[in-house]
Amino acid sequence: MLIRYKKTFEKIAMGLLSFMPSEKDLKKLQVTMKEYETEENWQLFLWKEEDIIGLLGVIDEHDTNTLVIQHISVNPSHRFQGIGKKMVKALREMHTDKEIISNENTAAFIEKCDVC
Repeated sequence: MLIRYKKTFEKIAMGLLSFMPSEKDLKKLQVTMKEYETEENWQLFLWKEEDIIGLLGVIDEHDTNTLVIQHISVNPSHRFQGIGKKMVKALREMHTDKEIISNENTAAFIEKCDVC
């Protein structure tokens, strides 16, 4: 199930986000987390089954009615089980009125999943 990020999940979210190649540096990771917490159009979602095992971050471009997938990450022990695809599908179901696209960091994954 896709749930909205809350501050109580910060350590889990940072751990998942750190799997993204662009977020390996701790300072960069902290800046990204701050943006998700303070920027109104940056939205962070977590994928929860028994535990939180995935993360999906988007930027809502209100003027173009588009959601840009900025970050997508799955705990390595849960990869290759379709979790990423489920997260994108759930995001689409939450935002049926918006076009969902990838950025340069998420494009390869989104194309590989054939979900956008």
